[in-house]
Amino acid sequence: MGTPSHVIDHCINVTRIALRIGSQLIFRGHEVDMQLVEAGALLHDIGRSRTHEIDHAIVGAEIVREMGMPDELVNIIEVHIGAGIPADEAVELGLPEKHYFAETIEEKIVAYADKLIMGRREVPFKLTVDGFALKLGEDHPSIDRLWTLHNEMEDLLQGLTS
Repeated sequence: MGTPSHVIDHCINVTRIALRIGSQLIFRGHEVDMQLVEAGALLHDIGRSRTHEIDHAIVGAEIVREMGMPDELVNIIEVHIGAGIPADEAVELGLPEKHYFAETIEEKIVAYADKLIMGRREVPFKLTVDGFALKLGEDHPSIDRLWTLHNEMEDLLQGLTS
């Protein structure tokens, strides 16, 4: 099937933002595996070579797993969707039953950077949240999860947490 050029451009832009965030976090004293961030950001949408549905993260994780890549990279790809999806919602979406939440700093950086790029351009985080709210409803639990991710990343970037 192949990956459309706009998805490749998106991944390149997510990588640019992820590396910027990672560098800022290192400056603030956090340990960040920048090679892992770069690889994860570049490959986070590799599953879109086969599908453009929500399961692209699962498909992408499987592609990278089959390539023999490390679990840390597989995990970044698998959990970048939304701002985390609990097991019950995953089942409702047709995904395997498990929690899809970014836990490591590298996973969070890529998931967050992905929310700051819409297509090929960088956008304010609120614009992404508004898009989710329009699609899923303003009361959907994912809206709170998006803001939680945003607030956590902002706190890290401002040096408010370690």
